[in-house]
Amino acid sequence: MTDATWRGGAAAVATLTFDVDAETPILAAGGKYARHLMVMSHQAYGPDVGVPRILELLADLGVPATFFVPGWVAEQRPGLAATIVEQGHEVAHHSYSHRAPTSMNAVEERADFERALEVFDAQGLEIAGHRAALWEATQTTLDLVAAHGLTYDSSLMGDDKPYLLGSDDRPVVELPVHWSLDDWEQYAFLPSPQIGSVIESPRKVLEMWRAELDAMRHYRCLFNLCMHPFLTGRPSRLVALRELIEFAQSRGDVHFLRCRDLADAARADVTLKQRNPPQLRVDPAVYPD
Repeated sequence: MTDATWRGGAAAVATLTFDVDAETPILAAGGKYARHLMVMSHQAYGPDVGVPRILELLADLGVPATFFVPGWVAEQRPGLAATIVEQGHEVAHHSYSHRAPTSMNAVEERADFERALEVFDAQGLEIAGHRAALWEATQTTLDLVAAHGLTYDSSLMGDDKPYLLGSDDRPVVELPVHWSLDDWEQYAFLPSPQIGSVIESPRKVLEMWRAELDAMRHYRCLFNLCMHPFLTGRPSRLVALRELIEFAQSRGDVHFLRCRDLADAARADVTLKQRNPPQLRVDPAVYPD
């Protein structure tokens, strides 16, 4: 980092993030799916095959990444998170069960959030950031992130640059996301539970993401790419990711950072904007639940 802004002199900052969901999003749709061996093996491919392959790629290209891991996944595979950290990457909080916060009440959400923290603590992992399951954060979610001293969240879509949430004395850095930079929208498919209906060509996805990166270089943005090892870990898709990273490196003005390091740089940037989510009062007569 060569200047005082969050970009550190770069035209754009790229964060490569991997949501290591494994079986959790399917089990969140119903415990009955534990008996569906095709579905469970489809999801287990992520941590068992995809993650090692992704780690090899990152080491080969010399770029850091952040892996958002549900507590349940870390618990079921005790050595997984440690292996990620040992290779210089970050492990971050991605709920315990991968149930959407919007589907739980405040008590349930707190229990789920804190249960994940207990798993990470038991494994000796230092957690700096959080991403809500399905990105469906609530105000309770943001309050929990702040109350437990995490430095950043990555669930909201209020900008394409980092911004600040919460109080002035200890704000949380928001590292915003967007559906256009999520591999789920491009590659996900299962017949039951239905998680997507179209499997796109990696060539198309690479073209889209390259165009987005170049535009973000122009507008000085955060290229916050969200991927899932059970999706992007597949061979042709990983080859496309390699080409994307090499494309960014060839530009010479894109910095790759772990989310925690970007959040630290953002907190030190006095020009960063505060943009809290709107607290809307909705008339139920106009907009009934």
